[in-house]
Amino acid sequence: MTSPSLDTGGAPGTGARHRAGTTAPAAPPSSPAASTAPKRPGRDRYLDLLRSIALVRVIVYHIFGWAWLTVIFPSMGVMFALAGSLMARSLARPAWGVIRGRIRRLLPPMWAFSAFVLPVIFYFGWKPVKEEGIWWFVKLAWYVVPVGAPPYPWHSGDASGLLEDTWAVQAAGPLWYIRAYLWFVIASPLLLWAFRRVPWATLFAPLALTAVVGSGLFKIPGETGNAITDFATYGSCWVLGFAHQEGMFEKLPRYVFVSVSSLIMAFGLWWASWHLGPDGWDLNDIPLAQATWSFGFCVILLAYSPSWQRLPGKLAHFDGLITLSNNRAVTIYLWHNLLIMATIPVIDLLWRIPGLWPTYSVYLERAYPVLMLIAVFPLIGLMIMAVGWLEDVAAKRRPRLWPNGATRREAAADGAGPGRTRSHRA
Repeated sequence: MTSPSLDTGGAPGTGARHRAGTTAPAAPPSSPAASTAPKRPGRDRYLDLLRSIALVRVIVYHIFGWAWLTVIFPSMGVMFALAGSLMARSLARPAWGVIRGRIRRLLPPMWAFSAFVLPVIFYFGWKPVKEEGIWWFVKLAWYVVPVGAPPYPWHSGDASGLLEDTWAVQAAGPLWYIRAYLWFVIASPLLLWAFRRVPWATLFAPLALTAVVGSGLFKIPGETGNAITDFATYGSCWVLGFAHQEGMFEKLPRYVFVSVSSLIMAFGLWWASWHLGPDGWDLNDIPLAQATWSFGFCVILLAYSPSWQRLPGKLAHFDGLITLSNNRAVTIYLWHNLLIMATIPVIDLLWRIPGLWPTYSVYLERAYPVLMLIAVFPLIGLMIMAVGWLEDVAAKRRPRLWPNGATRREAAADGAGPGRTRSHRA
């Protein structure tokens, strides 16, 4: 996702320096306050960069299925940590208004997604009353307010048709994140209250819960168990965002955080090595390994957070794409699986080109995942223009077709003032 972070929906600052509206007199370089003096409020471009990398990694993973990507960059943990930081920043305002605003920003993009998916599922002959009984009416409401897992058929359509028969399962794949994000948003005032009173206990409590529900010691059946496991697995990452926002990383030497997090990550890999699933080192199948590895990874990322106001060096060339992906994180996360499937009929058109089949068919088949990766980004761009503006409407902003910050940067170049990306989360 919210987001996302989703504030993703949507898919989504360090310490006191990111509390909205704070100012402080400048401290001399030698003063102890110099390292913690508040910065100008605005987007932290380092966090925006991390969110963009996380979204791209998710897309690449869903195309290639490489299990090692979950180790190299645990995107979901990163996205939850970033969302937690922005949520803590927003809770400087009254909690109910913040929660209501977050939910409001999440729902319209979710409704657009549901308005497409549900009619297609029913078109392909889904009979939920026969399969699930009368309770499906209640579950159907989770396509509107995703506090639970929305129902969907495991097989829909034709395996040899335009949509393969597992398309509904893949389309609904991102919705677990939306559910978990919503749970975290609702729980955030209580979690932040607990963190400010017993920070270390609150930070590590979700890891302890994961050790119980995610390691097989205690099983909770059904979607309730899945929801609790997801909440526990990524709970420490979310609270870690609070620590980042509250300035915890400035209170201890950096080597302490890196050393402890490295030990936690080593435990995660050790646990994974003894609990490999059908896809090997895919941490998504090993909750305790996912929780500990993601937590340690996010500690290191946030402990070294440079808090950029602008992207430095060559990264500045990607400013527009990073701005766009953050402004449309919910849209990208919700739709990317469907759009990956949509690349298949597009790529299959290559076989109709005279001379390519059968001469180059072997090469095309080998390159199929790469072709999907190339084709999916234009489709994501089209979807951003088609429904992405709903994120602006949900945030009570003027709808924008392609919010990559170009107008703001042009104004800054003309001397109108420094350009900043407005947060669609905060």
